[in-house]
Amino acid sequence: MDEDFFKEQTQSSEVKAKIVSEYFPQYCRILLRKQQESVRYLDLFAGPGKYEDQKHSTPLLLAQLCAEDPLLCEKVHLMFNDKYYATELEQNFKLLFPNSPFKFEPRFGDKTVGEDEKIKNFLNKEPERKNPHPTLLFFDPFGYKGIDTLVLAKFLQNWGNELFLFVNIKRINQAVSVGKFDEMMKALFPTSINILRKDRQYTASSVQERLNLIIANLANEFIKAVGKNKLYHCAFRFQEEDSSATSHYIIHFTKNERGYELVKNVYHSYDNIGATLEKDGNYTFDAKKTNISSGIDFGNQNIKALSLLISKSYSGQQWTAKALYEDHQKNTKFSWSHYRDTLRFMVSNGMVKATFTDNVNHKCNVIISETCILNIN
Repeated sequence: MDEDFFKEQTQSSEVKAKIVSEYFPQYCRILLRKQQESVRYLDLFAGPGKYEDQKHSTPLLLAQLCAEDPLLCEKVHLMFNDKYYATELEQNFKLLFPNSPFKFEPRFGDKTVGEDEKIKNFLNKEPERKNPHPTLLFFDPFGYKGIDTLVLAKFLQNWGNELFLFVNIKRINQAVSVGKFDEMMKALFPTSINILRKDRQYTASSVQERLNLIIANLANEFIKAVGKNKLYHCAFRFQEEDSSATSHYIIHFTKNERGYELVKNVYHSYDNIGATLEKDGNYTFDAKKTNISSGIDFGNQNIKALSLLISKSYSGQQWTAKALYEDHQKNTKFSWSHYRDTLRFMVSNGMVKATFTDNVNHKCNVIISETCILNIN
């Protein structure tokens, strides 16, 4: 354990915390459109909740956002675990919430992940027709014995369960390249580690291309293990604080296309480089950029790439803008904002004709709604 990790929050740690904490309340509201006993958030390495510089980390940020919604106060069950910081996290939580607003009292475990039978049994639970406690799990797999890709895939098979996987890509790249941590690598890549190590494309590629191959192989391991259920995944990349190298990723896994849509929109808010999604599919945050910006200009690369995909799939067809977006987004890494900007670009360039059926004089030539009718050339 790095004893200095919680002294001062880095920009990358801030972004990671905001992505997870902003996603969870919205994930809950999607699930709570139907009756649920509770919706759980489970973090097995939660930390103390705030840094020595007093900035909040994921547990407290997430709890604050949930506490603002009366429905979530009734339905959310927060479950934290940390072998070293459980007591400190509970104290910090109670300082922030002297009178807990949550119906379900948060849990603060101090177990060693991989050795605690209750945690292993929960993650290994056989899929059931109904899941009364759908759960979002935030998990760092590196160093946790007994919790591997197959266990996490079984967790994902239960209805409503989702996963944010924290991937220390530098350590994994080293382990793949030089054959270290064999037990850990086989746990992460149960069917493909030997193939990946021998892959000529892997050994001959640039560093970033190798990292993309690792992430793609890891995602495919989950897809194969989950089996017949459609599994969506989307990665967010973090650049080093002091170099051009990639430090880590978080990968989101869900069987719910609404969850997939949502995570792309959250990722988009924190991509500060204008990621070229058609090229490598990763939203990216670079701490060397001065600002965390929202609604940034991605330039023409994503717009041109997406416009070609739309033209290829829907040429000669008529769709509402909302229906086209919902039909197409579940098969791409592009967010709602990309579709909005691309459709407006296509109308301006004569690739699409848009008409409105709501008798409103719209300032924009396309709005992603049921009243905006698109005829694709």
